[in-house]
Amino acid sequence: MSTSTTSVPPAIPNINQTPPEEVSASARYEEIQHRNKRRNNLFIVLTGIFLTNALLAEIIGTKIFSLESALGFPPANIKLWANHALNFDLTCGVVLWPVVFVTTDIINEYYGKAGVRKISLLTVFFIAYVFLMIWVITELPPADFWLDIHKPTQINEAFNSIFLQSLGIIVGSITAFLLGQALDVAAFQWLRRWSGSKNIWLRATGSTLFSQLIDSFVVLGIAFYLFGEPRWELSQLFSVGTVNYIYKFSVAICLTPVLYLAHYLINNYLGKENAANMVEEASKSSFI
Repeated sequence: MSTSTTSVPPAIPNINQTPPEEVSASARYEEIQHRNKRRNNLFIVLTGIFLTNALLAEIIGTKIFSLESALGFPPANIKLWANHALNFDLTCGVVLWPVVFVTTDIINEYYGKAGVRKISLLTVFFIAYVFLMIWVITELPPADFWLDIHKPTQINEAFNSIFLQSLGIIVGSITAFLLGQALDVAAFQWLRRWSGSKNIWLRATGSTLFSQLIDSFVVLGIAFYLFGEPRWELSQLFSVGTVNYIYKFSVAICLTPVLYLAHYLINNYLGKENAANMVEEASKSSFI
């Protein structure tokens, strides 16, 4: 009795099936693209916040407001140096500069010194451009009907007095800004190496307090001591600079919760692993 066997034909390979190694490579590529897109999007948003607030702070800086009156307190009348009794009469630019400080720390945290350098140089270029365009516009002759409809106000003189700033203020502001940014990023990364990666409040607040101590006196020294007409006395310069620094010191501390909130939102957006990698890369970058 014979036994027959049925042979099974060999399986036909599926030519449409992608090898596992190619699927893995494709998925990895898409993941990298996704991470880079989020990194770029975040940098664009931070750049927009930084530039907008820095430029607006420079433009509105011609108005001086009373912090005591805004908070409903009587004038402080602080006597710091010689006979100069000072109140917290501050330029309106200080309302927006704290946003710039916080944004600087965030950029420094995730993009390092190189990221801060790029955005700082870009901001200086646009600040110079804005001042140049304002000067050109104020030199244009006003239309007669524009002057007539605003009578009795001298609208052209008012426009020029609001927007034009002296050469000393422009030079002092740009110089103090660049110097402050360089000191801020250096102090930020030094404090990070010294204290570890978890102490966000220490490196952010400490670097801001250090950089703004220099910034507060450099801008006044250039604008009102070197270029001032009449030139300020040193006692007046130190008095005004100290009051400005007290304000910046207080605001920097008050903004610490905002900094932690920003880090929380950014880490969720980037993903914890991606955010950690960016912070590690940022710590190795150079400002120069």
